[in-house]
Amino acid sequence: MISELGVWAGGSSAVATFEFDHVGITTTVPQPREDWVEASRIWVTNPRHHPEHIEFLRYEPDSTVPAEVRDNPHVAYRVDDLAPHLAAPGVEILIPPFIVGDFLEVVFVKKHGMVFEYMRYLKDGWFGN
Repeated sequence: MISELGVWAGGSSAVATFEFDHVGITTTVPQPREDWVEASRIWVTNPRHHPEHIEFLRYEPDSTVPAEVRDNPHVAYRVDDLAPHLAAPGVEILIPPFIVGDFLEVVFVKKHGMVFEYMRYLKDGWFGN
């Protein structure tokens, strides 16, 4: 796997590193090997099972995910710490940090006119796999 490693300084002494993880795309079609996220009422796929690292998200009608996230693709990065990415200039928090399963802390933000997801892995794995 080829990954991108970025460094952002944002005009301060804090440096935030990040590594590309996936692109998230909304679908209405059930996908193979979906996992259920009860807190958000969505079905998601593991982007590591897709050759282009695409995560498909299928929302239930009563999903509480904001339209800004639900109706737009997102780019996701792995990070060691969410805080510097939240403190960056021009960041609007769309979904505050929350834990997915027991393995991942995520936050969704808007910056540069698009949606980003920052992911901090708490342990290896994906929904127990």
